[in-house]
Amino acid sequence: MRTDSRLSRMLHALIHMGRADGPLTSEAIAAMLCTNAVVVRRMLGGLRDAGYVQSEKGHGGGWTLAGSLDAITLLDVYRAVGAPPLFSELVSNDHPECLVERAVNAHLSAALGEAEQVLLAKFGEVTLGALARDFEANMPREAGNMSGHGGH
Repeated sequence: MRTDSRLSRMLHALIHMGRADGPLTSEAIAAMLCTNAVVVRRMLGGLRDAGYVQSEKGHGGGWTLAGSLDAITLLDVYRAVGAPPLFSELVSNDHPECLVERAVNAHLSAALGEAEQVLLAKFGEVTLGALARDFEANMPREAGNMSGHGGH
């Protein structure tokens, strides 16, 4: 099963947007994330619909934050990118008639549900502003302003 990286990609892009001197194009964000601009526009569309980013067309246009990074939590971004699976699929339904498989799945499903609730609660406590400040505190002084992606 392929890992879903929408959440981490959008967190990455949003922190860069918060540090940028102006709008970032879908192409610039796609280059940062090593993906296609169409994928970026699709992911940012959910964030725009939720009111966290805005876009402007034309020369000098692109994507900008609609507010402060301190007003956006990890949970907000997680929901805006479609609430992707947090864990890989651990249960097997190869033999639904098997009582052992049913017992295993019941316990695994319950444990995963509890873990998901704890993780989502933590996501709700962490703002993108806190992530950005953590990055800035650990950024080498000589890296300077990283409005682009070259400082990685």
